[in-house]
Amino acid sequence: MPTPIDIRKFFNTDLPTALAANTAAAKAVGARFQIGVTGAGGGDWTIDLTAKGPSCKAGKAAAADCTVTIADADFRKLAEKPEVNAVTLFMSGKLKITGNQSHALKLGKILSLVPLPK
Repeated sequence: MPTPIDIRKFFNTDLPTALAANTAAAKAVGARFQIGVTGAGGGDWTIDLTAKGPSCKAGKAAAADCTVTIADADFRKLAEKPEVNAVTLFMSGKLKITGNQSHALKLGKILSLVPLPK
């Protein structure tokens, strides 16, 4: 069984490292995201994948092209098997996306650059 993902470490350390290693791919997304993970293990992050980025910083964005809201337990499910769980979580209302939904698909590819704990 895999080690549970530490969501704060994922967004504060692991994702910024992955973005720095994959700058061109991140900037190619061309969007700014607001991520809200609810629950004890969550928080709010702004992910900038525009020409000014890439970056991932704690806090809420002044303006975002796409906003994603999800509970901490559901984010862990999504991170473990994004191709399987994304549609299920979205259709069940557990993964909420506002703004440009096509950007959310691109964000999923960027999030998958972060290696998960074994």
